[in-house]
Amino acid sequence: MTGGMFVFLHCSKLIFLNSNLSQVTINQSKTGEVVQQKPVLSVAITNGCPCSQLDMKLFSNGFQTVKLVDPSFLSKSGNECLVNNGAPVRVLSSSVSFTYAWDTSFLFQPRSSQINCS
Repeated sequence: MTGGMFVFLHCSKLIFLNSNLSQVTINQSKTGEVVQQKPVLSVAITNGCPCSQLDMKLFSNGFQTVKLVDPSFLSKSGNECLVNNGAPVRVLSSSVSFTYAWDTSFLFQPRSSQINCS
């Protein structure tokens, strides 16, 4: 019985590891503020994976803003953005949030991350 339990837990963990990016939620909403005639949008990135995710990167091709984004929350390099300065995005306890200003909202999509289940 113990061996069967181990296999079940092991397979469960594999499922979570393979679906880690699908469990990242990115919500955006307008704040009501305006910077240089462009609406300010608030972004919250939440990790729904049961393990922390670090070195999380988002696709960011075409991302623009007239409002400075704190690079410790989101730093752009080429066609990707590093979230939370590479530090862990923890499990559901808190989200990584930042604001930006542009004419339209940008579709941020998770690109990659490393899992930390310790």
